[in-house]
Amino acid sequence: MMSTRPGLLPAPISAEEERQRRLTLLLARLPEKLQRLTRWLLTPSRWWVRIPAGVLFMIGGCLAFLPILGLWMLPLGFFLLAEDIPFLRRLSGRLLAWIEHRHPRWMGLAP
Repeated sequence: MMSTRPGLLPAPISAEEERQRRLTLLLARLPEKLQRLTRWLLTPSRWWVRIPAGVLFMIGGCLAFLPILGLWMLPLGFFLLAEDIPFLRRLSGRLLAWIEHRHPRWMGLAP
């Protein structure tokens, strides 16, 4: 996917733009209420909610043997923390690329 500029070659898409595109595809698969909540959390100014929530989700994922808590909390916490920690942001970009390549249906794409 490349943007075009009049009279110039298409501009290459940055790794961050690709990461955002893939994250948007994945979020589009969530129910509407969760989409709204997730988009609210991913707003750049919400770092003060996102970081503690990410840490709590990661801890909850490690306590998966308890009722309600589960392994599903680990990736959610990871992606929330990745918005504010550059190292995790790069890893999340790679993970999203892997998901798109290996499991395109998870993102709503045809295999």
